[in-house]
Amino acid sequence: MINLSKVEREIVDAMLARRPDLEACLDDLLALHADLVRCYDGGGKLLVCGNGGSCADAMHIVGELCKSFERKRPVPADVVIRLQDLPMGKDLSRRLEVGLSAVALGLNAALKTAVENDSPLRDMAFAQEAYALTKPGDVLIAISTSGNADNGLMAMSIAKAVGATTVSLTGPAGGRMAAFADIAIKAPGNSTKVVQEAHLVLYHTFCALIEGHYFPEMR
Repeated sequence: MINLSKVEREIVDAMLARRPDLEACLDDLLALHADLVRCYDGGGKLLVCGNGGSCADAMHIVGELCKSFERKRPVPADVVIRLQDLPMGKDLSRRLEVGLSAVALGLNAALKTAVENDSPLRDMAFAQEAYALTKPGDVLIAISTSGNADNGLMAMSIAKAVGATTVSLTGPAGGRMAAFADIAIKAPGNSTKVVQEAHLVLYHTFCALIEGHYFPEMR
């Protein structure tokens, strides 16, 4: 587990004030936070996957991490200097924000359709892409309200074989994905829409936490 800063503790407290029912997820949420800190400190990246609404959630997570979410992310001075004599460099140095490396799997249609057409094994497109991109020390989050998505489970298998941390974000039952994951976050809810509403709060919180860890100053 990680010792939280004042900023990080405020983020957690705000989540619990809004959604006290998510306290049961807190230990696993903080375990994910600690692993993301380790991952990013080591130069790694986050990979995220899901189907349908959970695919949209995966994209949403990546959008919050690859640019500023709530806080200032100034470009380091050495990058600003190197940009000055490059095309559009001065404008870029004023507008760029530091990103935390994150990738949503399944969005490359050429790769996805090639895998689906060429392989007799159904649902392995996430796994193929994960195998190409995942490095030891990375983190992979697979999102599924049921916890039983075959393509998410295959991506988790690849991640674990490569040496990445596997995380499942599911509903309360957890399914096969939670049973296999290194970190299993099981959101409460008795229907898909209610579970996904909880997922939104949980991933906004871990995005805010990792941003607050590295960039404590609000915009």
